[in-house]
Amino acid sequence: MAKPSPSPISSGELRGPRTCDCELALLPLRQLLLLQPDCFQLRGDQLAVLRPPRHRPAGGFTVLSDGALHHDGQRHCRLTGHFKRDVELTSHRDYKDYRETILTRPLVFFTNVRTKNYSSKEKTYALIVNTRHPKIRRQIEHGMNTVISSVFGESYKLRFDFQEVVKNFFPPGSHLVTGEDLSFSYEFKSDALFDFFYWFGISKNTVAVTGKVLNLSNTTPEKKEISTMFLEKMSEPYVRLNSFSDRKFTSRDSIDGFNCSLTPQPSLTNPPVRVC
Repeated sequence: MAKPSPSPISSGELRGPRTCDCELALLPLRQLLLLQPDCFQLRGDQLAVLRPPRHRPAGGFTVLSDGALHHDGQRHCRLTGHFKRDVELTSHRDYKDYRETILTRPLVFFTNVRTKNYSSKEKTYALIVNTRHPKIRRQIEHGMNTVISSVFGESYKLRFDFQEVVKNFFPPGSHLVTGEDLSFSYEFKSDALFDFFYWFGISKNTVAVTGKVLNLSNTTPEKKEISTMFLEKMSEPYVRLNSFSDRKFTSRDSIDGFNCSLTPQPSLTNPPVRVC
C-alpha cells in the first residue's frame, strides 16, 4: 500500500506563541533571517550568528555547524558565531561545559533540501531543536548518561542525529542534500591505558532523535507575527552560566560577548525544565 503524502504542514501548524508543545521546528533560512534579525544576519558572503540582545542576555540560539553552507544551493556562505558540530573533550570540566552548551539554548542546524525531485532547486532550511521540551531533553540526557555508564571510564564517541525525523517531514521523493549537517557529536578521550572497546568501535554510539516537527513557514502577516513571537519566546534565557567557556566549542570567528552577570546553577544531572 502506497504511503500517503504528508500535507505541507506535516506534523503540525503553529497557532500561538506557546513553546510547550514544540519539540522540533522547521522553516526556510530566508524566513529565519527576516523573523530574527537580532540573532541572524546575512552580510555579503557571511552568515553571522549574533550575541543575544541586551534585553535577554544568555538567551538566543546555539547554531551547530561545520562553518559553511550553500544558501539555497547557490550562494556560498561562511558562518561566524557558531559552535562546532563535532568536538573532542578531554576532561570532566569540558564535558560539563559542553553539556550546558547543548541543553541551555535551542539548537539550530542548517540543511539543504530538494522537495520535488533530484533536479529541482535546493532550499536551505533551519531545524530548531527545543532542548527545553521534556521529550527532546530526555533523549539527549539519556544518551549521554547511558554511554557514560557503559564505558567505565574509557574513551567513547556519541552522536545525535536528526536526519530521519527531518526526512519524514517532507513529502516522499524529497532529498536531503546536506543531511549529514543534521547531527552533532562529541568524543571523550580518557587517559585509560587500554581502550579496547573504543579501538574496535564498540564505544561509538548514535542516538536517532525523534519528535514532532512543527512547520514555522509563514505565508501571511498574521502567521509571520505569531512565528516571530514564538521564536522570541523559545530563545528567552533559560539557565545563566558562570562556568561556561564559549570559546572552547566555538569557531575561531565566533563573536565575543556571552559573559553575563550570573546566578547560581542548578544541578546538570537533573535541571528544571521550563518550556513555556
